[in-house]
Amino acid sequence: MTNTSLDTILLELRRGVLILAVLSQLEHEEYGYSLLTRLAEGGLEIDQGTLYPLMRRLENQGLLESDWRIEEARPRRYYKLSPQGHQALAQLTEEWQRLGRVMEGYLGDGEKR
Repeated sequence: MTNTSLDTILLELRRGVLILAVLSQLEHEEYGYSLLTRLAEGGLEIDQGTLYPLMRRLENQGLLESDWRIEEARPRRYYKLSPQGHQALAQLTEEWQRLGRVMEGYLGDGEKR
């Protein structure tokens, strides 16, 4: 497998995790840069050019709510989960945990390979 092919596969795998990661961190409102920092501190580096469009898309889908505030002399857009977002987070978390158990069976002990 070429490095380009592997990079593409890794990117696809990461994209699948980003929505759940973002939703999981927005139980309490955050603005974009604070969310970016929190995710990075947790080990998930996300480019601003990926995060901000993702949050706008999640808001358009009804999973996030946002409002603008002026703090420290500059406006910031704060995001939090909507009621639909809370439901989606619960369902996605359940599915993530189920898939994690399946993959652990495949990768963890080698018996199912």
